[in-house]
Amino acid sequence: QVRLVESGGDSVQAGGSQRLSCAVSGYTNLRNYIAWFRWVPGKEREGVACINRSSGATTYADSVKGRFTISQDDAKSTVYLQMDDLKSEDTAMYYCAARPYTGSLQARDYAAWGQGTRVTVNS
Repeated sequence: QVRLVESGGDSVQAGGSQRLSCAVSGYTNLRNYIAWFRWVPGKEREGVACINRSSGATTYADSVKGRFTISQDDAKSTVYLQMDDLKSEDTAMYYCAARPYTGSLQARDYAAWGQGTRVTVNS
């Protein structure tokens, strides 16, 4: 099993920054890829960034490219999402998710999820 715990969500002004954390534990082979998703009511869960924990390779959604950065701290078994130049449309519940094989920004590809952390961007 894999356990993921998100933290760091808060209310921030547009143009500001915020860093989310995802503490990861459990079977190593089941968490080779960690992705961040976001969800607002009435919309599908949107994948925003993914990282290959072995190679460090990253993938981003076009909507956040150049503003968000996914990274990891192996010593802390934590994956981060640094969010800069935040916009009102970034307001959402943010989740991290894990899967063993290949990177993906499709929510249907992930079986292990955290409980989410809320980000509110005030314009």
